[in-house]
Amino acid sequence: MRLADGTTIGLGGPARYFVRAGTDDELIKAVRTADASGDPVLILGGGSNLVVADAGFPGTVVQVATRGFSRGGEPGMVTVAAGEDWDAVVARSVAEGLAGLECLSGIPGRAGATPIQNVGAYGQEVAQTITCVRVLDRATGDVLEIPAGQCGFGYRTSRFKAADAGRFVVLSVTFRLAVQTLSMPVRYAELATALGVRAGDQVDSTEARSAVIGLRQRKGMVIDPADPDTRSVGSFFVNPVLDEAALAVLEKAARVRCGEDTRVPRFDGGNGQVKVPAAWLIERAGFGKGYSLAAGARISSKHTLALVSTGSASTAALIALAAHIRDGVYDAFGVALSPEPVLVGVTL
Repeated sequence: MRLADGTTIGLGGPARYFVRAGTDDELIKAVRTADASGDPVLILGGGSNLVVADAGFPGTVVQVATRGFSRGGEPGMVTVAAGEDWDAVVARSVAEGLAGLECLSGIPGRAGATPIQNVGAYGQEVAQTITCVRVLDRATGDVLEIPAGQCGFGYRTSRFKAADAGRFVVLSVTFRLAVQTLSMPVRYAELATALGVRAGDQVDSTEARSAVIGLRQRKGMVIDPADPDTRSVGSFFVNPVLDEAALAVLEKAARVRCGEDTRVPRFDGGNGQVKVPAAWLIERAGFGKGYSLAAGARISSKHTLALVSTGSASTAALIALAAHIRDGVYDAFGVALSPEPVLVGVTL
């Protein structure tokens, strides 16, 4: 299998071995077999947050195709198989009168990837509702349930992505959602404006879902085969979180580059830190929508944070563009951008 066919950005060479796992037993067996033989393993879900080298993957690719959505235990508890389509999970939870995921509508990928990345958007992130993650521990061979408090959730990260990257294979995720048709309080200013409400207000969850999808579509962040601007991994760079000293350096550089009255936008990043929009930095470093180094790989014409492949690009070209943008932002503002997608066989 060409991994380009299993990723939303449409890039990546072949897998040496490929296994499609439709049940937990098949998934566990495939991983244990590869591990026993010493073969490298790549777990593939929806491929929406993955950039694979042009050379492909020199091991076993296991595609997670498990299914399951069940309610049980206390009201609002939902357990979802890792292979479930994420937006379908959000749609079903909203349809069943459950709130807490509505602002995560339209995000491509599979449910099993959400705790790894601590997926978030428009003021919500999955860490707010996850109670536990059921996993295969490749170090011991055991199947475990890891409570949310032990998942190491942070901004767009978790122990599954950082300290224990590669150790665990997610089998299912359990969420505790609010049993209500109203959304959770709308915290994100752009979404509140789109809904015509004030920050902190609540709306019907179906309205919130519809508004989020609309915002994402305008930014090319909802997969559309007819729209090349959706051929991406979503946001390529994480919004940097800065302490007071780093923010002061950025503000000084911004005044020099953009004018004395420039105010750097920022949001609360927790622990006395602030989150700065990476898109703002990229644009003011000179990289506008549609920017390209070579044919095929470019910045989306709809959203500065998305790097897209128009069909003729290579992974090497995409990474070269990303590195050029990263270096340009650092030279302009002294802020280091980090990639959001998982990079396989390539470095940035």
